Amino acid sequence: MNAKPSQLIVRELGRRDYVPVWQAMRTFTDKRHEDTRDELWLVEHPPVFTVGLNGNPEHLLDPGDIPVVQVDRGGQVTYHGPGQIVVYALLDLRRLGLGPRQLVTVLEEGVIGLLAEYGVEAAGRREAPGVYVNGAKVAALGLRIRRGCCYHGLSLNVAMDLEPFSRINPCGYPGLKVSQLRDFMDAAEPEQLARHLVDKLAGHLQLSASWASG
Repeated sequence: MNAKPSQLIVRELGRRDYVPVWQAMRTFTDKRHEDTRDELWLVEHPPVFTVGLNGNPEHLLDPGDIPVVQVDRGGQVTYHGPGQIVVYALLDLRRLGLGPRQLVTVLEEGVIGLLAEYGVEAAGRREAPGVYVNGAKVAALGLRIRRGCCYHGLSLNVAMDLEPFSRINPCGYPGLKVSQLRDFMDAAEPEQLARHLVDKLAGHLQLSASWASG
């Protein structure tokens, strides 16, 4: 039996349209096998609303000219756009010994640990997964688990136009406040923060990050 792969492949994809990246995640998950290394994909999307498997249309208030994509993750509706870090986690949960709740905790703790390094106190909420600062959501989670492996992941608001969040009930919660790191930090550079976040996530997963081209 082969040893458990200890490296986590990290790919920086730059700015990419949502649908092709989503399709690539599905293909990767369908084709992976027991020796496939786990991967994290860092990406920024043009403006798009995504609605989860059980998403209620009533939470999509006024999308306007922003595209809406029905996807296969859990959760309700969220927004992706420029100035937001998106981390897609393509992981073999069986091999890592993680259940769904443990995976959510890993993702939340990665963000919480990152923000703590910059003097920002953040916390998760068991009843509403994600990361919050002063009651406002700065990071959203949405996952799909298939054949013991996961894809989709988390989005962290860094320095973006938050107006599109007013067109939805974020994550299905009417009136939920949404914020971004620029409101709490003097220097919030998405690329630098993304690399620090990867280090935090790799540490929680007990894997070493190996950077690769997109």
